[in-house]
Amino acid sequence: MAAAAAEDGQWVLMATGRSPTNIAVIKYWGKRDEALILPVNDSVSVTLDPDHLSATTTVAVSPSFSSDRMWLNGKEISLSGGRFQSCLREIRKRACDFEDEKKGIKIKKEDWEKLHVHIASYKNFPTAAGLASSAAGFACLVFTLGKLMNVKEDYGELSSIARQGSGSACRSIYGGFVKWCMGKKDDGSDSIAVQLADEAHWKDLVIIIAVVSSKQKETSSTSGMRDSVETSPLLQYRAQTVVPSRVLKMEEAIKNRDFELFAKLTCADSNQFHAVCLDTSPPIFYMNDTSHRIISLVEKWNHLEGCPQVAYTFDAGPNAVLIARNRKTAALLLQKLLYYFPPQDKDLSSYLVGDKSILSDAGLHSLEDVEALPAPPEMKIHDQKFKGDVSYFICSRLGVGINVVADESQALLDSVTGLPKVVCF
Repeated sequence: MAAAAAEDGQWVLMATGRSPTNIAVIKYWGKRDEALILPVNDSVSVTLDPDHLSATTTVAVSPSFSSDRMWLNGKEISLSGGRFQSCLREIRKRACDFEDEKKGIKIKKEDWEKLHVHIASYKNFPTAAGLASSAAGFACLVFTLGKLMNVKEDYGELSSIARQGSGSACRSIYGGFVKWCMGKKDDGSDSIAVQLADEAHWKDLVIIIAVVSSKQKETSSTSGMRDSVETSPLLQYRAQTVVPSRVLKMEEAIKNRDFELFAKLTCADSNQFHAVCLDTSPPIFYMNDTSHRIISLVEKWNHLEGCPQVAYTFDAGPNAVLIARNRKTAALLLQKLLYYFPPQDKDLSSYLVGDKSILSDAGLHSLEDVEALPAPPEMKIHDQKFKGDVSYFICSRLGVGINVVADESQALLDSVTGLPKVVCF
């Protein structure tokens, strides 16, 4: 929390937070209540390292602000949307008295409603490309507003508020493995996220994301879900019959660190989610040819080894999230991926972001090393390569949940004016 006097003598009070993104291994698809964003089934996710995929948000209040304003990656956007307003309303409702004697700031509970907010958010990964950017963004917004306004609610309650901004945002509150309980109550008060295990529980796992496209998807998740609920018989069967038992098995796999079971459930659930999209009228196509080639590579490798080495999952987009059982397997996976999807006019270091040390583990130090890679034995056609079909790879791991950024130099808003720092973007 930071406070400073504005140029006209009025104060600016700020807080900054950082939230990771999460990737569902048991998917959320379909709402039973559009307004409250209540899902038709439970879901389970893994939280990624915020150093690699996260949203950072600074929020500020001041008597000098004339309206609520927000900037995303440096560009001002409208705050008139119902989801933003819902989150703001719920946090303001729970705000408590605040006092900073040193700065001479005193805010009573009822005064928060009268103070306008400035919000600046920065995401270090593509927005609206199927990498759960809205999840990280709304989780960070709710958490940081809560810190600013001295909200006392626990993480479970905050996850319920974040859910009203973006359903999967509730899962980005926690690190490690997280379950979003669909809940039964009509008001949604029991539709919250709970942590199944923290990020240290299964440290061996390595996550590689193939960013096939960073473009905005043609069909938004919101409209896609609505169409699926209205037209897909498979979605109803999935939600009522398949997912309840699958979630129990996934919880068991996580508890026992059973990678074989974890991988089988993850791949099967991803495939069924996209089958629901195809079962929707009109059908929804989130994956593309590159996505299918990656699935084929993983399936053939797993079959050749006799047990799963890698799990794949695709959200509402073509990007592949690949979870390897350990670092050695991840290095082998990277070799196979780079053989088929070599960089196009890029140096190797810029083609992989995140944990770049995995390149050394894979014995890849230059483009010449990539060109010298042998053809993977599991693939029948060895001379096919698809240069440029993957924009880049992100190497990550399980990460911590949402947290406060204490370093005031990392704030995205100026502590005096409450306006965005140009240098941050």
